[in-house]
Amino acid sequence: MKIGFIGAGAVAQSLARSAIQAGHEVVLSARRGPQGLRDIVAELGPKASADAVQEVAQLELVMLAVPWLQVPSALEGLPDWGGRILVDTTNPFSQVEPELILADLGGTGASEIVAAHAPGARVVKAFNAIRMEYYDKGPKFHDGKRVIFVSGDDRDAKTAVIGLVEEFGYASVDLGGLVSGGRMQQAGGPIAGRDWVVAP
Repeated sequence: MKIGFIGAGAVAQSLARSAIQAGHEVVLSARRGPQGLRDIVAELGPKASADAVQEVAQLELVMLAVPWLQVPSALEGLPDWGGRILVDTTNPFSQVEPELILADLGGTGASEIVAAHAPGARVVKAFNAIRMEYYDKGPKFHDGKRVIFVSGDDRDAKTAVIGLVEEFGYASVDLGGLVSGGRMQQAGGPIAGRDWVVAP
């Protein structure tokens, strides 16, 4: 599979490495354009490339991995997603330096806001509840596996993302729908930010 990324920062690069190790190709995109991603693509290797956001959004499965405040501009102007899968890896921080500050979403879940900016997308929330410092240690923790939580309303889309999680070597836990599950796993939710492990 060819997996797209809207965003090319630390989260996107970590997930791209996992995808490549699992045998997939990855296509990164960012506001600075594909030419600005040459060094990142070179570091990721021959299964990585870069393209314009508009082109990446045409792939069947795309990871959204941008800072929260950039979500509207990252998705703005893209055509209807036509049922393609958009994996929301974001967390709603209005500030990350010098400290993390949660955005006031007015009681709405972050993935619900993402879905509103991506008409026609089958949105699945995943890869956001785990801190990248834990994710980058790899899926194994002693004899167990680190957990990636997944939530979404479309069964087939969620099944596809769960398959990716398991290809990457992590354990998947299905949290149900996008509203209830997404709010549980987003930053500020009861399960976010911990190093969850499933025992063998």
